[in-house]
Amino acid sequence: MTKVDSKIIDALNLVKNSIQVFDCNVEIYNNELSVESSNSDFIKIIHFIKDHPNTNFDVLIDICAVDFPNKPKRFEIVYQFLSISLNLRMKLKLKVDVDESVESVSSIYPCANWYEREIWDLFGISFSNHPDLRRILTDYDFEGFPLRKDFPLTGFVQVKYDDEKEQVIYEPVKLDQEYRDFDNLSPWEGMTKELPGDEKSGL
Repeated sequence: MTKVDSKIIDALNLVKNSIQVFDCNVEIYNNELSVESSNSDFIKIIHFIKDHPNTNFDVLIDICAVDFPNKPKRFEIVYQFLSISLNLRMKLKLKVDVDESVESVSSIYPCANWYEREIWDLFGISFSNHPDLRRILTDYDFEGFPLRKDFPLTGFVQVKYDDEKEQVIYEPVKLDQEYRDFDNLSPWEGMTKELPGDEKSGL
């Protein structure tokens, strides 16, 4: 182990021991901290890792979410932090249910504002005390949350321009199935009708 690796491990262990006063599980994997927090101690941990000199995770890199429909708590929110002074990274995981609200961290890390809006827009996870929790990627009249595993691939409505009304309108998705022919043949078999342009071949 090099001196650099030794310093990183010492710093990671110091941070790990500091965080374990809270209700969470802390592991070190691939020179990175991985923390699984309960919702009750979540905000306390966020304040601690940013302000305490042993941690000093002053940069929130990203927030994302994952949908696990079959788990008791359906969603997992993942926060990625960086400590510039310690040259360490930390991943904080938080499991929440469909109707469970998560405290916004935008007052602590202002960059979280749009990350949380994106998660609300795509997964429907609510963040309490957020200054402006509204959709950010889909339009305001969008129905549903498109990154949930049970969201239909076609969506619920389609958007199109109406020439008569001269405006964009929404209407329920209608998939015409008349063009489908499930004969289970390959494209090179069973072709009996003439395709456009075949008459020019002289065959």
